[in-house]
Amino acid sequence: MRFNNNIEAVITSYNQKSMIYEAVQSLCCQTMLPKRIIISDDGSTDETSLHILKEIEDDCNMPVPLLVIRQPNKGVSAARNAGISKAQASLVLVLDGDDTLAPSFIEDVSKILSENPSMTAASAWLHTFGVLDSVVRPAGGGVPAFLSHNCCPATNIFRRDAWKQCGGYDETMRSGFEDWDFFLSMLEAAPDTYIGIVKKPLINYRTTPASSNIRSMEKRLALMNYLIEKHINIYKEHIADAILGVETISMARLYGWENEMVHAKLTGRPLNDLSCAFMESPPYGDGGMACAVRIASMHKPDAPPQIANN
Repeated sequence: MRFNNNIEAVITSYNQKSMIYEAVQSLCCQTMLPKRIIISDDGSTDETSLHILKEIEDDCNMPVPLLVIRQPNKGVSAARNAGISKAQASLVLVLDGDDTLAPSFIEDVSKILSENPSMTAASAWLHTFGVLDSVVRPAGGGVPAFLSHNCCPATNIFRRDAWKQCGGYDETMRSGFEDWDFFLSMLEAAPDTYIGIVKKPLINYRTTPASSNIRSMEKRLALMNYLIEKHINIYKEHIADAILGVETISMARLYGWENEMVHAKLTGRPLNDLSCAFMESPPYGDGGMACAVRIASMHKPDAPPQIANN
C-alpha cells in the first residue's frame, strides 16, 4: 500500500446510514492512501447511522488510521472546520459522507497540486449518479472565473495553510454555497493563486430531488447577494469579469432553448406553455427578441436552421 503522508481526509457525516461507510471505503481503496481519515459527525441522531459510525470507529482492520469526532448539529461548514482543525498534514481532502471517490482521486489530484505551487486547491470532474447519470465538468480557475459561478466541486484537496489564512468555511452559511464562498475566500486571500481541475470524472456525486444542492437553488439570488457583499472588493475589482461571466452562461442557455424550440417547430411538435409565452412576448435587451426572430424565421423543413452564435 502506498500512502501520501501529506494528505489527511475529512468526511462530514449527518444521518447518512450506510452511505458514510461507502465514503470511507472509497478512501481505503485509493491507489494512494491518505495519512489519516477524520470523520466529523454533525450531530447524527439516526440509530442506524450512529451504529455504523461506531462500527467504523471500532474496526481494527481499517487500512488507514481513523478518527471520529462528534459535535452538536451546526451545519456542514462547522463540521468541516472541526475536522480540518484536527488535521496536521499540509493538504486536506474534504468529502461529503454521501459521495465516493474513484480510486485514483488522491493520486491524480495531489499530483497537480505538487506540480503547481501557485495552485491553492484542486479537484476533478464529477460523475453524477442517482436520479441523474451524467459527467459534470467544472473548469476551476482564478478569481475572475469564480465571480459568476462556482467552478470547483465541494470535494477537493486544498492547502491547509490556505484554509487558516482565509478563516475556513463560513459557519453562518447553512443554506448552501458555503463551498463557493470558501473558494472565493481562499482566492481573495491569495489573489495570485488558482484552483485546478483534473479532467477526469473522479468524484461520484449522489443526486436526489431533496439534496441540499437542489434546495440551495431556491435561495440562489439571496445567497449570491451575500457572496457579493462579503467579497465586495474583488467584485468591484473584477466587475467586468463577473458580469460577462453571467452573460456567457445566460447566452449559452438561451441558445440551447432556441435550438430546442427550432427542433420542435421543424418536427411539428407543439411548444410548451413557457416557450409559447416567450414567443408571444419575448424579452427586450437581453437577446430574447433576436432569439424569437430567429425561431420565427425557421419555417421550411427543407431548409435546416442556422443558429447564430453571436
